[in-house]
Amino acid sequence: MKPRLASDSPLLSVENLSVAFGRGEKKTLAVDAVSFHIARGETLALVGESGSGKSVSALSILKLLPYPAASHPGGAVYFEGENLIDDDEGDLRKVRGNRISMIFQEPMSSLNPLHTIERQVGEVLKLHGGFGDKAARERTLELLTQVGIRNAEERLGAYPHQLSGGQRQRVMIAMALANDPNLLIADEPTTALDVTVQAQILELLKKLQAEHGMAMLFITHDLGIVRRIADRVCVMYRGKIVEEGPTAEIFKAPQHDYTKHLLAAEPKGMPPATNANAPLVMEAKELKVWFPIRTGLLRRVTGHVKAVDGVDLTLRAGQTVGVVGESGSGKTTLGLALSRMISSKGEIRFDGERIDDRSFKAMKPLRRKMQIVFQDPYGSLSPRMSIADIVAEGLSIHERGLSPEERDRRVVDVLREVGLDPAARFRFPHEFSGGQRQRIAIARAMVLNPRFVMLDEPTSALDMSVQAQVVDLLRDLQRRHDLAYLFISHDLKVVRALANEVIVMRNGQVVERGPAEEIFERPRTDYTRALMAAAFDIEAAPTGIVSE
Repeated sequence: MKPRLASDSPLLSVENLSVAFGRGEKKTLAVDAVSFHIARGETLALVGESGSGKSVSALSILKLLPYPAASHPGGAVYFEGENLIDDDEGDLRKVRGNRISMIFQEPMSSLNPLHTIERQVGEVLKLHGGFGDKAARERTLELLTQVGIRNAEERLGAYPHQLSGGQRQRVMIAMALANDPNLLIADEPTTALDVTVQAQILELLKKLQAEHGMAMLFITHDLGIVRRIADRVCVMYRGKIVEEGPTAEIFKAPQHDYTKHLLAAEPKGMPPATNANAPLVMEAKELKVWFPIRTGLLRRVTGHVKAVDGVDLTLRAGQTVGVVGESGSGKTTLGLALSRMISSKGEIRFDGERIDDRSFKAMKPLRRKMQIVFQDPYGSLSPRMSIADIVAEGLSIHERGLSPEERDRRVVDVLREVGLDPAARFRFPHEFSGGQRQRIAIARAMVLNPRFVMLDEPTSALDMSVQAQVVDLLRDLQRRHDLAYLFISHDLKVVRALANEVIVMRNGQVVERGPAEEIFERPRTDYTRALMAAAFDIEAAPTGIVSE
């Protein structure tokens, strides 16, 4: 090992690092001679879209890539003067979790579903810090309290699925900070979170960074977050750093075309104008979805979870109603109830016909007119089916009279309409990017010429520029086909670009509703104002709500 450097030297210095995947002559260069440094106590943001190489670069620091499939054709990673690329596994174990810690993007996937929170946080302390059982429990309680988890002692025996997304991410932060690291690597730690929870997590990270004096490498595609948390920015594109500098300078005067493209990538524009006399497509009155709570040996009903509690809604042709709120507010449950995917109470009318009393079998003839586009385009597409089969599946159920040639023509037409090359229809989902997969999901819905489309967080898993493209596509399809959209999202910037009317939900109830412009410009309730502050100005988000 090399001796540690003087205190005024960079804590971390990545020098001409390259990363390749594959073996022999089939190697693909994912990162190409990347260099950056991080000073003690500094936050550096590594920014770029999916496939830019930012996460691969970060994982290389701790050699967490799938070796030997991954390799380093060149470069070095100096941490406190020690070249980690040359270290063996034994030396790296002394660094991982001690001097350098990492927070991953999806806490539900990163946490072990079979182990309690106490065991998972305690494992880090015992493995790297040499703690005994009693000391580990005390330190775990201290950490959970420090990261803002209420009633921490009651949470020790909880499993990951029993916590909210924000709570799970706080547990990940507690694990990362367990042994007071000098460097924290945060890989998209807020991407899957609601805007208010996102603001709380960012505030928490800044607070803990100041208290511990640690440096932070923050990986993200969201430039709004970068503006608030980073001292300096490195912009990555196709495996290379194309621009680097202080955050304020990058935002004020970007030099590279790709940086300018990222800064201009937020969804823009206005939703199509609506006709107040357009026919009603969907209407609900006093809609309720209550899930029973059963306790005791006989599993008697002792209460209810009121997921949707007395919601009214009207949706006309050519109109988009945006439903916003935090996780657990009832947004998706409302959409599923309107689509008759789950049972509910209250009146639901579709195209003037009452459908709330119809059985699920009796709903089948209406399904072609009521379609859903889901959040995760990869999870909602069968990996075993070609794109042609995925898009044509609805036709084979609802339009059985079509000949194979007619069915293929419909698939070709709709793929062209959503901006995909029809020649690619015989390929499989894994061969497409996230944005392309979401276009495929939209094509699957549109091929049946629906009247009503429920869009459940359709852009939350996408890069900013791809979000903007999908928003433009949805607006274009709505204009052409006079579609009625129910747009469910926690991303208020996307809602603003698409919705004519907005419903704000909290704990199953509507706390505010009205024209989109009025809700965004003049919110009436404290809850709506908190959502707006978190979405459009992270620093203005409520600072009193820092624990869960």
